[in-house]
Amino acid sequence: MDQHAINRRDFGKLAAAAFGGMVTGTVLGGRAFAGEGDSLLLSEPHVCRGLNTCKGKGSCKTADNACKGHNDCAGAGGCATAEKHGCSGENACKGQGGCGSKPGENACKGKGKCAVPLHKGAWEKARKNFETAYKAKFGKDPMPAPAAA
Repeated sequence: MDQHAINRRDFGKLAAAAFGGMVTGTVLGGRAFAGEGDSLLLSEPHVCRGLNTCKGKGSCKTADNACKGHNDCAGAGGCATAEKHGCSGENACKGQGGCGSKPGENACKGKGKCAVPLHKGAWEKARKNFETAYKAKFGKDPMPAPAAA
């Protein structure tokens, strides 16, 4: 196609192709960065007891675990592995905020709403969300959470 001979029909085709490419790139790029379907509760470090994804991911000793990192299975860790903090906005990384509608699932550093480890109400929400996400990803339930200390 000659550069100087672009008519309105050719221009329309080129504009439609460019727009289609932008839409496709936006959709695919969003999926790549969102980790589609993976809850931040399924990542490490975790914000409280019973929210670990793997064996050996607990950070403290409990009645069932003689020393840190010795929990048997997912969901059975005794403590948070996320850096402990006492207030809103002090979380060091995404997924480390302690409360709000989705505890442990904030998107950015400094965007968490409460302390880590979680208070009882936030822990109950987080555990319920963790169990749902874990079952969706792995097709089985995590171990029962350890009792509160």
